[in-house]
Amino acid sequence: MALIVGGLLAGVSTLLKDQQEEQVALDKQKQILSSVMSLDGVEDVQALYGERITAYVVNIDGDRVETELPAEDIDIAKEFKNKKDPAERLYPVFEFKGESGQTEAYILPVFGNGLWDNIWGFVALDTDGNTIKGVSLDHAGETPGLGARITTADVQERFAGKEVFNEAGEVVAVTMLKGEGNPESMLDEHHINGMSGATITGNGVSAMMKNYMSHYESFIKKATGGAGMSMEPAPATDSLASTDTLQAAVADMAVEKMEEETGESH
Repeated sequence: MALIVGGLLAGVSTLLKDQQEEQVALDKQKQILSSVMSLDGVEDVQALYGERITAYVVNIDGDRVETELPAEDIDIAKEFKNKKDPAERLYPVFEFKGESGQTEAYILPVFGNGLWDNIWGFVALDTDGNTIKGVSLDHAGETPGLGARITTADVQERFAGKEVFNEAGEVVAVTMLKGEGNPESMLDEHHINGMSGATITGNGVSAMMKNYMSHYESFIKKATGGAGMSMEPAPATDSLASTDTLQAAVADMAVEKMEEETGESH
């Protein structure tokens, strides 16, 4: 009986493999496009993607490279996990074209660690190479109603209009503050409200954003001319959050774990 059931499951898996791969590819196209535009009312995502997206791969120096796989098939998770040195990784770029055919945004994938598992997404930068037009974020196992809120429009919309570089031309990206309802004076070009009861997930998003914007720094400057930016990229490393952020995370660890497990926030 076990052999028969196993054989049937293997057969079904083989039969459905192509459909599963198509769905994975379609989901990725949706994530890429949704970082820069609403897909409400769009009936043919694949056609829209084909019309609006030009994809290619760059290295840490921002130069295009030839790869065996197309940019869409570069697994950012495997690149992150298997190549500890960011300089050895491949970096997909998805250029979003307007109806006139002109580039309107550079969509860059990001990947990192949340509280319980991996988090990832796409960041759409305006052609100035600095202003964030939008983001699309996802996760593998953050807690529903808390860290999992990174997938909601309410949280993702907070990134729009924020900036990657500071006035000195350094990559600082965007930091999610602890909690929500922070004073407006704290919500500047590089800070947004976090998520109540999910400080560690927010710290993971902040670190992920800064890491990958740093990895794409050379590409951004070459693609946009580097106006107003320092032309010396920072060393390619996967840094954790800032010391202050880490200290806050450690202090909040016990409380947040309790909140994540019970579904309560304080």
